Amino acid sequence: MTADRPASTSPPVLTFIVPAYNMAQHLPTCLDSLLSREGDDLEVIVVDDGSTDDTAQVVQSYQERHPHTVRLITQTNKGHGGAVNTGLAAARGCYVKVVDADDWVDPTSLGLVLDQLRDQSRRTNPVDMVVTNYVYEKEGRKHKRVINFRSVMDPGQVLDWNHLRRFGLAQYMIMHALILRTEVLRQARTRLPEHTYYVDFIYSYQPLPWVHTLLYLDTNFYRYHTGRQGQSVQTSIMIARVSQLLLVNRLMADSTPAPGTVPRGLYRYMIHYLSINCVVTSVFLILSRKPSNYRSKDMLWSRLEHRSPAIASDVRSTLLCRMINMPGRPGRLAIRLGYKAAEAAMGFN
Repeated sequence: MTADRPASTSPPVLTFIVPAYNMAQHLPTCLDSLLSREGDDLEVIVVDDGSTDDTAQVVQSYQERHPHTVRLITQTNKGHGGAVNTGLAAARGCYVKVVDADDWVDPTSLGLVLDQLRDQSRRTNPVDMVVTNYVYEKEGRKHKRVINFRSVMDPGQVLDWNHLRRFGLAQYMIMHALILRTEVLRQARTRLPEHTYYVDFIYSYQPLPWVHTLLYLDTNFYRYHTGRQGQSVQTSIMIARVSQLLLVNRLMADSTPAPGTVPRGLYRYMIHYLSINCVVTSVFLILSRKPSNYRSKDMLWSRLEHRSPAIASDVRSTLLCRMINMPGRPGRLAIRLGYKAAEAAMGFN
């Protein structure tokens, strides 16, 4: 059900899509940040994904105060991907940004981003994707870890894929870093699986062949709230949901273009990103300590080989994938120790 709202005379520049399931406690922080630079060209769509708390009531109170900007859509529970799909179908903005309901954006940075998007939306050929920095806002930690892309792309310039430099070993553009032109997502027919976790991998991967131009804004825009109990990125939860990581990996592999069909820089990045996902999935299969999951890891690589020997060869040749495929018990032990060391070094434990 979509709540009534006054019609706007012109489409907004930016649509924020906020998937929300039982997020009444966190939504005010999120929505206050999104509305901190309110204008007639901004749209905020909150998709209440079958919540059993006061999520809808919280959003309705914002809708009453910001009737031209905030829009509530309620639906039966379809999971994060299903909520994003609903938001995408309803989005009117030239650009779309997904913001999880327990995250927020920096108000000063939002002003900069909106100025750039307004400029792009007036152009004949607006840029297809805008990339910004994001910040890990881990509970209980004063030091915030900022992820930027200065080593990969020059800020403030419209680039194509062949302008991008090589990404670092574990560096990639997650959903939190991306603002996509709405038409790109619709041309790509981006649709996320319902009742599935980790679909942000797909969202930030599947549309890329339809992205021809990029703009990097070196600003700490997105604030990613981590450390909250029960989050899907906790190690124990990721192990328990490893079958969903396998599904996401398969969908990403199926979305990978053949070499020579897309710009070289794009293919290189997509192989890099797919290799990281293969490693993440393989690590949690190993961390589960279940022989059946060890076999699933072997099947992951066999399926990729069957899908495309060329893509499989390029993925296997990356350093991370060579490391993850060390054989036998010594290899699995090395992966477990390496994961603990990486977790400590990145401040996620």
